[in-house]
Amino acid sequence: MSTKTFKLNTGQDIPATGLGTWQSGPGEVKNAVAFALKNGYRLIDGAYCYGNEDEVGQGIKEAIDSGAVKREDIFVVSKVWATYNTRVELGLDKSLKSLGLDYVDLFLVHWPLLMNPEGNDDKFPKLPNGERDIIRSYNHVDTWKQMEDLLATGKTKAIGVSNYSKRYLEQLLPHAKVIPAVNQIENHPSLPQQEIVDLCKEKGIHIMAYSPLGSTGGPVLKAEPVLKVAEKHGVPPSAVVLSWHIPRGSTVLAKSVNPQRIKDNLKLIDLDEEDVKLLNDYAENLTKEGKVIRYVYPPFGVDFGFPDKS
Repeated sequence: MSTKTFKLNTGQDIPATGLGTWQSGPGEVKNAVAFALKNGYRLIDGAYCYGNEDEVGQGIKEAIDSGAVKREDIFVVSKVWATYNTRVELGLDKSLKSLGLDYVDLFLVHWPLLMNPEGNDDKFPKLPNGERDIIRSYNHVDTWKQMEDLLATGKTKAIGVSNYSKRYLEQLLPHAKVIPAVNQIENHPSLPQQEIVDLCKEKGIHIMAYSPLGSTGGPVLKAEPVLKVAEKHGVPPSAVVLSWHIPRGSTVLAKSVNPQRIKDNLKLIDLDEEDVKLLNDYAENLTKEGKVIRYVYPPFGVDFGFPDKS
């Protein structure tokens, strides 16, 4: 399963599994990235906002220099942060400099809003009352127009979005000359976001799932259907939750800096129809009952149009 790929609307192949780097601590990221690439990973997901792209780049360089992998075999993802949504190419240039790369394979709009580019902080400007300094009159479609212009520069091979709800996609798509290749969203059995997944499938937009274990502590791993399928196959619950994304046609990002867990997260299993139905029924019932759980919801004070926020 570690070698499985999906085809993007650009014609690129994207790995079904990848290493996430969000919240990986200083001094840990380089080793995690290098280890992952030396042990079968071919997708590394990062972002300017994470503040660790220098280390991500160092890990990529180490893996390449060791002969374990070639640059053209690595699918590198970065994202333009919300303070750079009016300066998209500058945002990409900053990431490329940190990564030590000439191009990324995929560049995403991290969030569909603009934080004050002239505010009191490069990443998290705040108002005097402590709230995030957000330019509420800004139209995220204008960011996408700049994203489209990036394709001619050769600095990214594909463009996409992240954290886009059905509402924001429907605002964007009528104005898009280039359909996003990817929408990266929080996605797991406790937050299936099926209406977004279905819309993206209809439009040819690939889903990339982050926080697939439900964020810190892996709360999704304790769900009864997950435990049942794990026992049936004799695998850890994490293998079940990560594997659930593959029959959905989605790429899944697992974040870890622990070498053994990095290796284990690549060991996906083939879920049979009974397994998939059990997990899908669980996800569908949570949605119907209004009991879905979102673990990543930044304090922007903005309604992103997610109908299933907890």
